[in-house]
Amino acid sequence: MENISTVGRRKEAVARVRLSDGKGQVTVNGKPIVEYFPGSVAQKQYNRPLEITKTSGKYTISVKVKGGGQVSQLGAVIHGIARAIAKTNPTSRTVLKKEGLLTRDARVKERRKYGLAQKARAKKQSPKR
Repeated sequence: MENISTVGRRKEAVARVRLSDGKGQVTVNGKPIVEYFPGSVAQKQYNRPLEITKTSGKYTISVKVKGGGQVSQLGAVIHGIARAIAKTNPTSRTVLKKEGLLTRDARVKERRKYGLAQKARAKKQSPKR
């Protein structure tokens, strides 16, 4: 199998994922994924697409991620890995889709409206009568 490239997105974060045959190493921006996303909760989340499709330790995954914060970057990485696995094995697509890992989370920060207060939905305070 040659390298498979996909893109995962979440809010402002974009993750470019390259998947190839290997021993199961996952690197994000040149660091091991355990260093880049520390904590057991994050570990459960990014291993989920691999566990669902029973492909843990089968692929070497290299990810370049930029933009957004840590949580949205993690979401982008998960989305990219799921899309790459679906590309390699079309039968795993149904399982990933059922778990909602192939759906791009479209929620983004609402823009601020001019002429109002500081935030997107905040209104100016009216004077007392």
